[in-house]
This record gives sequence, C-alpha cells and structure tokens, in this order.
Amino acid sequence: MSDFSTDGGGRVPGEPPGPGNLPEFSVSEISQAVKRTLETSFERVRVRGEISGFKRAASGHLYMALKDESAVLDGVCWRGVAGRLGMQPEDGMEVIATGRLTSYPGRSKYQIVIDGMELAGAGALLKLLEDRKRKLAAEGLFDAERKRKLPFLPKVIGVVTSPTGAVIRDIMHRLSDRFPRRVLVWPVVVQGDTAAEQVAAAIRGFNGFPLEGAVPRPDVLIVARGGGSLEDLWAFNEEVVVRAAAESQIPLISAVGHETDTTLIDFASDRRAPTPTAAAEIAVPVRAELTAQTLDLERRLLSGAGRFLAERRMAVEGLGRGLPDPKRLLEEKAQRLDDSAERLSNAMGNLVAYRRGALVELAAQLPHPRQQIRLSRQQLTAQSERLQSLRPRLVEPFRQAFQRVDAARRLGDSGRDLILERRRAVTELNRVLESVSYKNVLQRGFAVVRGSVGAVMRAAEVSDGMKLDIEFHDGQVSTFAGKPSTADSSGTGPAAGKGSDAAKAKRTKPQDNNPVKDDPQGSLL
Repeated sequence: MSDFSTDGGGRVPGEPPGPGNLPEFSVSEISQAVKRTLETSFERVRVRGEISGFKRAASGHLYMALKDESAVLDGVCWRGVAGRLGMQPEDGMEVIATGRLTSYPGRSKYQIVIDGMELAGAGALLKLLEDRKRKLAAEGLFDAERKRKLPFLPKVIGVVTSPTGAVIRDIMHRLSDRFPRRVLVWPVVVQGDTAAEQVAAAIRGFNGFPLEGAVPRPDVLIVARGGGSLEDLWAFNEEVVVRAAAESQIPLISAVGHETDTTLIDFASDRRAPTPTAAAEIAVPVRAELTAQTLDLERRLLSGAGRFLAERRMAVEGLGRGLPDPKRLLEEKAQRLDDSAERLSNAMGNLVAYRRGALVELAAQLPHPRQQIRLSRQQLTAQSERLQSLRPRLVEPFRQAFQRVDAARRLGDSGRDLILERRRAVTELNRVLESVSYKNVLQRGFAVVRGSVGAVMRAAEVSDGMKLDIEFHDGQVSTFAGKPSTADSSGTGPAAGKGSDAAKAKRTKPQDNNPVKDDPQGSLL
C-alpha cells in the first residue's frame, strides 16, 4: 500500500486545482466588461503625446498612435470630427488630444476616441513652423528669382480678407487717399479650421479669372489680416496657403499681422507688407506726388526746350551775320544769267554754220553712187576671172581624192568577198575532217589503245604490267597487260589450245601494213 499525504484543503500537492466556486466567462463577456470599465473610469480625458504612424483612411477616418518615452496609446478620430480639428495632424507633432477611452474587442486593444486636438504649447508650434519652413524652402517656393515685379499703377486690386473686419476699411481708406483704384474683395474667414482652405481657394479663384471676362482680372493681390497670436495666424502657415501663393500668376502682397508677426505666406509672396495699410501704400503710388512730379517734369521740359530754342536762334543769327546780302547775290547771279543767255544765242548760230560747212566738205569728198557701183562691178569681174583661172588647180585635187576613196571602197568589198569565200572553205574542210575522224570508226565496234607515250599501234610495243587505256565509242577503260596463266600455257585446261594460240599470236610479230611511220593515229581500216 502507498501512503498519500494531502494538504489542508484535501488536495494532493501537484494536482491541478479544481473549478471550485470561480465563475466562467466567455471572451465576449470579458471584452465587454473591460470596455465598460474603461469607459466608466475614463469618461473624458486629455492625453499629451507625440503623433506616430498617422494615416487617413479612404473613409475619411484618422488613425494614429500617441506615444511618450515609455508607452503607446492608439487613437482614432472619426470623419465627422476630423474636419473640425482646426489643424492637420502629422507624424512628430506633440499634441494634446481630448476624448474618451474605450477598447476595441476585435483586437483586444484599448484606444482613445479623439474629438479635439491642439498643439502642446507654443514651442511645438514653433518647431512645426520651422520644420515646414525648411521643407518648403527645399522645394524652392521661397527662392528670390521666383518673385515677380509689382505693377506701377494697377487698374484692379484683388483683396483676400474678412469682409467685416477693420482690415478692409483700412485698405480702402489708404487707397482712396493715395490713388483710388477699383477693388475686388474675396471674403474669407481668417481664423479657424476652414480659414486655410478658403484663403487658398480665393488666391486660386482670382488667378482663374479670364483676362477679358465680365469681371476684370486683378493686376495685384493683397492677402491681409490683422494682428493676433501665433495660433490666430496659423492658417497663413498652412502648406495649402503657401503653395497657392507660390503658384499665383498675379503678383501677391502678403499683409498678415503686425510688423513683428511673420508667417510662411510672407516668404512665398512677391512682396511682404508689415501691415494691411502698408500693403495699400505698396500697391499704388501717391497721386499728389505723381501730379507734382509730372508738373515738375513739364516745367523742366518747357525750360529746357526754351533754352534749346534760344541757343539755336543765337547760332543762326551768328551764322547769318557772316553771310553776304542775299539781294546783292541775286543781282550778280541775274547779270551772269543774262550774259550767258546772250552768249548762248550767238554760239548757237555759229555752231550751226560750222556744222553746215563741215557737212558740205564731207559731201564733196564722197563719190557718186553710180561710180561706186561701177567700181564694185569691175572688182567683182576681176575676181571672177581670177577664180576661173584657178579652177583647174582647185578641181584636180578633189578628183584625185574621190578616186582614192572609190578605190578604198572597192578594196573593202573585195576583202569582204574573200573572207566569205575562206569561211566557206573552212566549213567544207571541217565537214570532211569529221567524216574521216576515228570517232566514227569507234561507232562501228573498234577501239583505240593508248599507252603512257600515246597510241599503241603494234603488239610489240606492249610489255607486261604496262597500263593501257582503251577508248570505246561510249567511254574509256584502263587495264594492265599480262602473260597467260600456267594452266593455259601447259595445255592441260580446257582453254589450252586457245592459250597456246594466244601465246603464239603474241609472240608472232605482226606484219606492218601501215607504211606511214610518222602518223601517231594510224589506220583503223
């Protein structure tokens, strides 16, 4: 038997505890209990932390995490509340979020449902402002070469500001004092959640006016607001406003706050004014000063023109004193003209008489036309007689040349006839040569035997082992000459008689029937 010891509760040590009296919960019940506890204990809280992992869902809801040195709290801001936050959350911002704590049972997380948000102090605002300034400057939105020159005297001025504040009254009053111009006001709110979007839309709206539309397009824009705290002026630090000011094709003057206030739109605008009143002074010149300047220029122009005319008059009078009396000059010229006219009339008669005498003298030297004809006829007759006397000597060379040409023609005809005759003779000889060619003999069953030195005409020229080429009418074969076999020479085989006769024939010297020794082809007939 074994000895089992138990603890005071009757449970064996090491044995898992039993269910006892503990209640049993489902996962959903536990999650709902935690959710009720969180929402009851933390009904309304303000949480300070740094935004991390910010994203905007396609539904418009905002998701982020608030963190500090040792913890992270998830946060969500529903779409209806996100448009009323008054700021655009970004990663790295230190903010104070207001809302209620709850849990998300689907992931066993607790989170804060945000219904308000603000930057955590002016230091955070300034840090955000500096970061945004560096970002936009790196994109070139603040470059000096992008600045446009303001028009000297604009016809229409566009003002983006609140229609109920003192700013628009100050601008209109200053414009009326300096140089009244037509003003178009685009009313916007200059503080709050929607201020930045309205200001940007107003700037782009003025730029969208057609040049020749019913409403004239402004020549210069003024974006103005009175003074305030950093939070009050924050709309003019938003990126959408800065980009709209940088993209404006109309020159833009920023007049936000007082002289010590600086916003990012001041860096993107073409000109910064310390106050809205100063913006009106920059936009237009002083009409009284222009009038005085114009009158001064008119006075100086008239004075200069008077001095110029006086100097030229004195110069002309000085030159006139050096000239002789015009009346006396005209009298002298008239006298010279009368003298020249009289001489001209006399010279004309003398010239005509001189030309007439020269013509008569030349006419006396000319022969009569009949005499010229008679002389020409005589010269022609003499030339004709001379030509007749030279005719034999001129015709004979031509006749001889013609005879040589005719002889050459007849020689050419006889040469052609001779060539034709020789061609016919060659044709006949070729036909005869083909008729006596040995190739025709080969057609009748003969063959030509050739050795290493040419055609073999006699059996004595054939030696044992000699290579022979035999040509038939349909081709050529090669063979070697050899002695008859032993069996054949002994006469014991069936072909002994024939072998003996062949050997005798081989040893018998054939009679030479071809008396021609020099013909290499020989006779096959």
